[in-house]
Amino acid sequence: MSAVLRFFDHPGGSYFLFGPRGTGKSTWLRAAYPDAAWIDLLDAEAERNYTTRPERLREFVRANAGRGTIVIDEIQRAPQLLPVVHQQMELAPSIRFVLTGSSARKLRREGVDLLAGRAVLCTMHPFMAAELGERFDLERSLALGMVPLVVMAEAPERTLRGYIDLYLQQEVKAEGLVRRLDDFSRFLETASFSHAQVLNVAAIARECVASRNTVESYLGILEDLLIAARLPVFRRRAKRSLVTHAKLYFFDCGIFRSLRPVGPLDAREEIAGPALEGLVLQHLRAWVGYGNADYRIYFWRTRGGSEVDFVLYGGAGFHAIEVKNSRSLRPHDLRGIRTFHADYPEASPLLLYRGDESLERDGIRCLPVERFLTELTPGRKMPR
Repeated sequence: MSAVLRFFDHPGGSYFLFGPRGTGKSTWLRAAYPDAAWIDLLDAEAERNYTTRPERLREFVRANAGRGTIVIDEIQRAPQLLPVVHQQMELAPSIRFVLTGSSARKLRREGVDLLAGRAVLCTMHPFMAAELGERFDLERSLALGMVPLVVMAEAPERTLRGYIDLYLQQEVKAEGLVRRLDDFSRFLETASFSHAQVLNVAAIARECVASRNTVESYLGILEDLLIAARLPVFRRRAKRSLVTHAKLYFFDCGIFRSLRPVGPLDAREEIAGPALEGLVLQHLRAWVGYGNADYRIYFWRTRGGSEVDFVLYGGAGFHAIEVKNSRSLRPHDLRGIRTFHADYPEASPLLLYRGDESLERDGIRCLPVERFLTELTPGRKMPR
């Protein structure tokens, strides 16, 4: 497959570029800055040299001052470099530093704030459908996800199966984040049942035969490694009693499916529905992030069971989006979003489904999800 033109665009000056493994950070940077000086901290010797003697970076900067850009790949492996980077930014403001990371754990603990706002925080996401263009296939994307490492692989199924093992070995085990890797692996499998669901930590703890504190710490590791995130409840001007717990989502629907066990007792809808919901969310996150849109993403659910999958709220607008994994629409499919729109008439309601026609039902715009994804482009209005 030929190279894919990404929507990500660098800001002016120095910046952090975060993103899970395999989302294409290094590939994009090597194309964008072909003459950059490069420190790859995945290289064991480089990690050892800069961890034990971070001031070595000063010598590297002096030797490469004419390059204009210095990339430090996987900065979380040597957070001791951050004070030196900060110093060099002040001494050599003409040099752009780009610091990539696939984990925020050490950086959050040891000092991203040391750069005092001198570096912008950016994120690289999985592919968007509009980036792939005609190469986007909805069914394939639901099965394999949109992580570039997987999509571009010669054997994508095998690469996907090995993706989490890569994280377990190179991040979780190497950094000593958990005492027992087998316990954490069992937690990952159990947590996959909570993808696109309201998070019940106590239930996961019972299933894993672990304490609630242990499960909370494991969830924190998933978030720090950028593998999963919690979506908060939208509570602004609430008129109804709402649930209190967040929803859990893995960052890519293919990663979710690779973790989710499948057997004779599993209904197709139990997996296909959450996978589609996750695919829409990862596109919305990329659309907001790449377009620098002033939105935060929430979900909405009443204690009575009315729910809207995604609420985008901020200075850029107010949207309510419901996702249905069905090819036809029934009256009760619109119940949740109608209820939300009654409480928030200021919001633009949208229902996405697997059909082929654009419809309008009871004032609710209904779009084919495939069309929505392929037309969703950062910097442009949401498809209607």
